[in-house]
Amino acid sequence: MRPPPSPPLLPLLLLLVLLPSHALSFRFQIDPKGGVCGDSSCFRISNVDGSSKGGAEILIQGNTAVELASGLHWYLKYWCGVHISWDKTGGAQLASVPSPGSLPRVKGTGVKVERPVPWNYYQNVVTSSYSFVWWDWRRWEKEIDWMALQGINLPLAFTGQEAVWQKVFKSFNVTDRDLDDFFGGPAFLAWARMGNLHAWGGPLSQNWLDQQLALQKKILSRMIELGMVPVLPSFSGNVPVAFKKLFPSASITRLGEWNTVDGNPRWCCTYILDPSDALFIDVGQAFIKQQMKEYGDITSIYNCDTFNENTPPTNEPAYISSLGSAIYQAMSRGNKDAVWLMQGWLFYSDAAFWKESQMKALLHSVPIGKMMVLDLFADVKPIWQTSSQFYGVPYIWCMLHNFGGNIEMYGVLDSISSGPIDARTSYNSTMVGVGMCMEGIEHNPVVYELMSEMAFRSQKVEVEDWLKSYSYRRYGQSNVEIQKAWAILYHTIYNCTDGIADHNRDYIVEFPDISPSSFSSQYSKRRSISVVRKHPRFLGEVSASLPQPHLWYSTEEAVKSLELFLKAGDDLSESLTYRYDLVDLARQSLSKLANKVYLDAMGSYQMRDSSGLNFHTKKFLELIMDIETLLASDDNFLLGPWLETAKSLATAEDERKQYEWNARTQVTMWYDDTKIEQSKLHDYANKFWSGLLKSYYLPRASKYFTRLSRSLQENRSFQLEEWRRDWISYSNEWQSGKELYPVKATGDALAISRSLFAKYFR
Repeated sequence: MRPPPSPPLLPLLLLLVLLPSHALSFRFQIDPKGGVCGDSSCFRISNVDGSSKGGAEILIQGNTAVELASGLHWYLKYWCGVHISWDKTGGAQLASVPSPGSLPRVKGTGVKVERPVPWNYYQNVVTSSYSFVWWDWRRWEKEIDWMALQGINLPLAFTGQEAVWQKVFKSFNVTDRDLDDFFGGPAFLAWARMGNLHAWGGPLSQNWLDQQLALQKKILSRMIELGMVPVLPSFSGNVPVAFKKLFPSASITRLGEWNTVDGNPRWCCTYILDPSDALFIDVGQAFIKQQMKEYGDITSIYNCDTFNENTPPTNEPAYISSLGSAIYQAMSRGNKDAVWLMQGWLFYSDAAFWKESQMKALLHSVPIGKMMVLDLFADVKPIWQTSSQFYGVPYIWCMLHNFGGNIEMYGVLDSISSGPIDARTSYNSTMVGVGMCMEGIEHNPVVYELMSEMAFRSQKVEVEDWLKSYSYRRYGQSNVEIQKAWAILYHTIYNCTDGIADHNRDYIVEFPDISPSSFSSQYSKRRSISVVRKHPRFLGEVSASLPQPHLWYSTEEAVKSLELFLKAGDDLSESLTYRYDLVDLARQSLSKLANKVYLDAMGSYQMRDSSGLNFHTKKFLELIMDIETLLASDDNFLLGPWLETAKSLATAEDERKQYEWNARTQVTMWYDDTKIEQSKLHDYANKFWSGLLKSYYLPRASKYFTRLSRSLQENRSFQLEEWRRDWISYSNEWQSGKELYPVKATGDALAISRSLFAKYFR
């Protein structure tokens, strides 16, 4: 077996992947304790003096391989104009790097960059389902490289835990059949782990369990080699129903339903072992020890969210304190150095319960220093400001940003460029890190690049200036139109200030499941617009009964930025990063326009205007197909890869069917339904993907508008239940379908974008 590479070699291997031509241009050096970094975590960039031709030009020093990788990235960005994003957001722009022997020199004796706080956290407990679920080692390897370049040193590592639980639960006499009813399917594991559901999308095959455990071992090995501290799962109390029979005297409670339509016991209502029961500590200790047996003694930090969307039975502080103490004991008996990392989401989502007394009871149930809290939504709803800095408990300032892995251009750049600084420098601050806690990844690269930098920023960032640098690096050249476009995007799409959690509810991807007769009578007072040229903030005109897509900016201004992007097309059309951004911006502009067209159609219906309804219906359906064509022109907006990677993990036909059903269901109906009632979570994980628009969103809207038009023609009310029955039947068939979808783009993204701009916005 090959020994693991030494820390300085890892960034060199990373460099070989990024820039093999420059492998000899850099020298990496681990900084010894008390060296250039002193007692802090840092990297230092300096020149290699007297370097021979073809030899090393730049020296990168740092405490760990993560710091070395961060230093390499910093140099490539700010001296060579490089940009590195996920492959699915355009990938890396490396064309601006000078040839070996000509790398830019660093002024003076070098540049030292210190971390102002020790931790840079990454992931959400549901990212593993919305984004990572179908990944193989090759994709994980790329992600860990990306993490290292961004300076991430505290990543969540949840892959493969079901195989560990299988061994632990079997030691408590739980059978394989019991576990078949406990574990969720691959695309729904995050919610099975949290005790929201059981068995939905399952069972898990032994192949899946073994495959994922082997993958986790590779993931952890690479993280450790880089100097990262992985965060492993711990026991939150979620147990198979078999525990009720196996341990009849144990305090086990059946939880209430979570987003089911009818409380079907096949997947509804999980069981939780009370932390106050002695059995809780036994199970928790066994799980920690089994993980150590599988992976070695690699970390002391464990995640547990027993109270996430699960309110304690009483608000009595003494009881809450006893629960917290028991949870920590279960960890510390397995690992005496255990530190509990807890999401602070509950303090926001269930603020009515978690008042000061209850928060203190939980947070102080663990010795200070043995718990860290993730201020999960600090970019929009910071808890640290209203909780006396979490009452002395260390916390990590986190950006949540994304829900359901939706595709939506959105950001709060001003907040993330200043919020971590405000928190760290505030009176009596206990902030120890920054983090990114998005539900899904691979979108909005500008947001994640800036947030990653905040791990190394001790001062607030001037976003306008930063974006000028970003736009140059993103596309590899300076372009006046692009700079103007980004100035507009900064003040519109990427500077939301309304405090609303952004979840894409555009009508194409989350079609309203209500009867138009329930809409406000305001429609009868509105003039039906037959030609849509402008698109103001129109959503405030409708009644609260109609779901309202989030709109926080002037769509007219955003369309101006699209026009500027198109003007830059002749210079930038070969850039993958440009093409991705162009398609995304055109998609968003058209989708927001479709929202208005939908409302115009509803207005026509309210006024009993058949010709107006038909006109706007045609326009709405045409917009769906035009966006479909646009998305099909870029590899990163296709349904096919999601389905094909799911099937690629299967070793048998029944697994292939199961995995494809999981993949299709998560991005559409999500959870259970009946013949006349859609899932409560339908479209939560909606995606603007070519293939999904044409085969799923288009038929849904078409069926609805066909029935709507017929109801006017026949002078009768709209039959919502009939549409639901028809639509749900179609959806269930689609979820179980086997149709193949393209995995490669077709068409010219720039030409298509120009054509659609001329069609809809001139």
